[in-house]
Amino acid sequence: MSHVLKVAAFSLGTVGLFAAYSNYGIPQITPAEPPRQESIEASGMTTAEYAALGGRIFSGKGSCTLCHNAVGGRAPPLDRAAGVAAERLADPRYAGQAADEAEYLYESLVEPSAYVVAGFGKTGTGDTVSPMPSMKAGATALADVEIRAVIAFLQTLSGVEVTVEPPAGPDGDGEAETAEDTRSPLGSPEEVIEEFACGTCHMVAGEEGDVGPDLTGIGAIRDREYLRRAILSPDADIAPGFEQGLMPPDYGQQLYAAELEMLVGYLADLE
Repeated sequence: MSHVLKVAAFSLGTVGLFAAYSNYGIPQITPAEPPRQESIEASGMTTAEYAALGGRIFSGKGSCTLCHNAVGGRAPPLDRAAGVAAERLADPRYAGQAADEAEYLYESLVEPSAYVVAGFGKTGTGDTVSPMPSMKAGATALADVEIRAVIAFLQTLSGVEVTVEPPAGPDGDGEAETAEDTRSPLGSPEEVIEEFACGTCHMVAGEEGDVGPDLTGIGAIRDREYLRRAILSPDADIAPGFEQGLMPPDYGQQLYAAELEMLVGYLADLE
């Protein structure tokens, strides 16, 4: 009987130690607050102020300068984008529906494959598919009022007339968005990779991006802690051959906690 009691006591002690370690020894993941799109109050702005807002979005939230920069090579320069819009509308390769230059710029931001500048398409597509994600999706996810502000900035940058006007009132013309809506959690790592356009920069999940490190076998050389840190603080450890500032630093605010762990687990299994 005493032997049974010893076994029972040992079992209870083991379970207790495991429970204590699970609760206090393992770092707890607190679910993130649902991501919300930033509220933009553009009503009452002058055209110049609206274009300036577009410039801040271009260099900040939109992360446009990660690829469209003076170094070149990753994406076409945009300093003349508005000035050459008419030429691109007349190009036989144009496959969009825009009726004028401003609509072309809008379309190039939300449906970038409607016209791909020669030499900047996905490899093997003959410049018919753009590697650029829609600016209405993924980590950037700009509201309509923000996209139009970027167009105003691009028109200013190109030295042409700014034809995009800021919203006239609190609700503008129905296009201004405060965007307090939250999105539904994604159900698989592949959905996360597609939603946040990871394949635009990385070779992963069948995509062939070459701006960032190849992730097809990353799990064989990096552990989960490294992978989690690389997503949340991408400049903490820079892979050889790459530079700081290439990856947006705000995925910690964009991803749900469960999505982050799901993505980390997926990458860790790529061996």
